[in-house]
Amino acid sequence: MKFLSIFALLLFVATPLAGFAAEDDKVHQGIFVENPGTDLWRDVRQRNFAMEGSSQVKSVDSNILINPQGDEWARFRVGVLVRFASITLVIITGLLLLHYVTGGRMKIEGGRSGRVLLRFSDFERVAHWTLAIIFLFLAITGLMLLFGRPVLIPLFGHELFSLLASASKEGHNLIGPIFLVSLVLVLVRFVTRNIYASGDLNWLLKGGGLFGRSHVSSGFFNLGEKAWYWILILAGLVISVSGVILVMPNFGQGREIMEMSHKVHSIAAIVLIAVSMGHIYLATAGTEGTLEGMKTGYVDLKWAETHHDQWAQECQDKNLTISSEEFARLQGKAVDKSSTVAKEQG
Repeated sequence: MKFLSIFALLLFVATPLAGFAAEDDKVHQGIFVENPGTDLWRDVRQRNFAMEGSSQVKSVDSNILINPQGDEWARFRVGVLVRFASITLVIITGLLLLHYVTGGRMKIEGGRSGRVLLRFSDFERVAHWTLAIIFLFLAITGLMLLFGRPVLIPLFGHELFSLLASASKEGHNLIGPIFLVSLVLVLVRFVTRNIYASGDLNWLLKGGGLFGRSHVSSGFFNLGEKAWYWILILAGLVISVSGVILVMPNFGQGREIMEMSHKVHSIAAIVLIAVSMGHIYLATAGTEGTLEGMKTGYVDLKWAETHHDQWAQECQDKNLTISSEEFARLQGKAVDKSSTVAKEQG
């Protein structure tokens, strides 16, 4: 019994010494890694196809041991997608600033007329603002996830970025499906006004009035606004469908479909964000009187004659214009009688 106790003690002491001797032997043999099998797995990962095996787990791609496309997607996201998004958004921002600095705000020709006409109904404005608010939320959270590591981590640190990224991801996934619903409402409501009509090609050839000083005639929407509408609808549908595939991976889609959906989703979103920047600029700082149509539903007659003369003429022929005083009463605002008398005497 005493002999067994001594043998056990020697074995206990000799075991770690043998381990150190083995490690020392590995160093002498030029093996500097704890697991020599690392080289084997590195060779496996460098294959250009997925390695399939056998697994007791029965699900999509469960037999794939290592998915090499995952590394390819990571490199694409960091090396291509982030660069593409950065360059695109910087160029668009620069062009808009250049337009504002060189050309200034496009004002209403001849000033306001004092008469307004209804352009958008309450339902149309609610549908527009619902889609706009949801889109802005998704754009901000999406860009936060895309640019978070190179931009936000240096500014806020890892802990705060982790909180922002987690909230952005959950909010993005939750609100995303609502974007599709609001997009369909806008599609159904505005589709008849965005079909190609006679005169649209002439608007395009004249660059929407940017080339030369001649006025370009148009109907309710010009070709530029129609182009924005169809970009919104088509890109929005691509973003929505690919987003549903990413958020709900229970349709049987595998890794390759998920990765492709992620690429399509990101590229389409960046394109739509870039084009929407131009739309927002023209509707606010770029053009006087445009935003009023979506705020109150009414626009000034002079604005309509400047940008949509055919539609303005149709409204005048049908006697659909009202005075600014009538419009103020409809909005529940007090009418300045002194200015009204001055206008009548003038």
